[in-house]
Amino acid sequence: MSRPVALITGPTSGLGAGFARRYAIDGYDLVLVARDVARLERLAAELHDEAGAGVEVLPADLADLALLQKQLDVNVTAVMQLTHAAMPPMRAAAAGTVINVASVAGLLPGRGSTYSASKAWVIAFSEGLANGLGGTGVGVHALCPGFVHTEFHERAGIEMSGTPSFLWLEVEDVVRETMADVAKGKVVIVPGLQYKVLTAGGRVVPRNLVRTVTKVVGRGRGRT
Repeated sequence: MSRPVALITGPTSGLGAGFARRYAIDGYDLVLVARDVARLERLAAELHDEAGAGVEVLPADLADLALLQKQLDVNVTAVMQLTHAAMPPMRAAAAGTVINVASVAGLLPGRGSTYSASKAWVIAFSEGLANGLGGTGVGVHALCPGFVHTEFHERAGIEMSGTPSFLWLEVEDVVRETMADVAKGKVVIVPGLQYKVLTAGGRVVPRNLVRTVTKVVGRGRGRT
C-alpha cells in the first residue's frame, strides 16, 4: 500500500462503515477488521470501486466469552491492544491518528454500569496517551457519541422506542464533526450540540441530579 493506511474495526455497519467510507474518500487505503466475512468483502469491493481504495480484509472476532466479559474484551482489552500495536510504526513515522470510539455514556452516569465504565476507561486511556504523545506527530482521540442511527441497539437487543427523537444522531454527521475536531486537535470529541450541552451540564450540576436525568433520558437502554 503506497498511500496512507487506516485500520478500522467494526466497519460493516454504523460508525465503522461511516469512517471507512470517509477515509477511502480522503485517499486512504484500508485494513478492515470484523467477524462477517461476506459483509467485509462486499464493503471492500464498494470502497475500491467508489474511491479507488486498496482494501485488506481481516476477518476476526475480537471477543469470544460470556456476555459482560465479551463487552469488556471488545471495549477495553481490544482497544488497548490495538492502540499499542499501532503506536510503534506511527511514532517511527512521526505521524498518525488513533480514533477510539468511546461514548457519551463514559462522560455521564448511564443505566449501563459495565458499558458506561468501559467507555469511561476508553476516554481516560485515550487522554493519557494523548498527553504522553504530545509533540510526536501522533494524535489519539476519544470519540464520545450519543445515540446514533445504526444497527447497534437492534443487534444488542436494546429497546429504544422511548428515546426522544432529538437525541438521535446520523452516522454521516458524527463522522464529519469528528474529522473536523481531529483536525483541530481535540482529544475528547462529543458530536452534536445536544450532547455538548448535556455533558457540559453534567460537569457543573450535582451528580445525583445527573444520575436522575440520565436515568430518564436513557430509560430504553436496559444494560447492566
